[in-house]
Amino acid sequence: MTKLTHLDEKGRAQMVDVSEKPATQRVAVAEGFVAMSPETLGMVIAGGAPKGDVLAAARIAGIMAAKKTSELIPLCHPLALSKASVEFAPSVAPAGLHIRAEVHVTGPTGVEMEALTAVSVAALTLYDMLKAADRGMVISGIRLLEKSGGRSGPYSAAPRPVDNAASPRGAKG
Repeated sequence: MTKLTHLDEKGRAQMVDVSEKPATQRVAVAEGFVAMSPETLGMVIAGGAPKGDVLAAARIAGIMAAKKTSELIPLCHPLALSKASVEFAPSVAPAGLHIRAEVHVTGPTGVEMEALTAVSVAALTLYDMLKAADRGMVISGIRLLEKSGGRSGPYSAAPRPVDNAASPRGAKG
């Protein structure tokens, strides 16, 4: 079993000491999906949501969340990010929005948590801004897609098939 770095020899939580690790370029990419009714997706694409520009708000929320990850996730190191981006791609079947976040840093520790936090908060913001139209939305599939840099080397997730069960109320399409 791999030793968990956030636990000391007595099993107590600790912040990992990265002071001796070299600063290297690190990148992490994460994804997620918000399934919604086709009507809600159409409203987002047309820019007709009652609360305004849903995608702009979710993008800014995701970027801000990446920057604040160390304040939200215990034991994460505060990092001076050099890039944080959040992008959206509509999906017709199942209806919804794919979310992709990419985060960069030059430092002694990775940015996987920052990318995952960006996707999570962007998804929650989409839900918040659209819940008046569609309370049946489903947030799913939040995962690390890839990371590079650091001692552990690169990582790429295996492709995942589309899960139609994630669409609201089991709708297909």
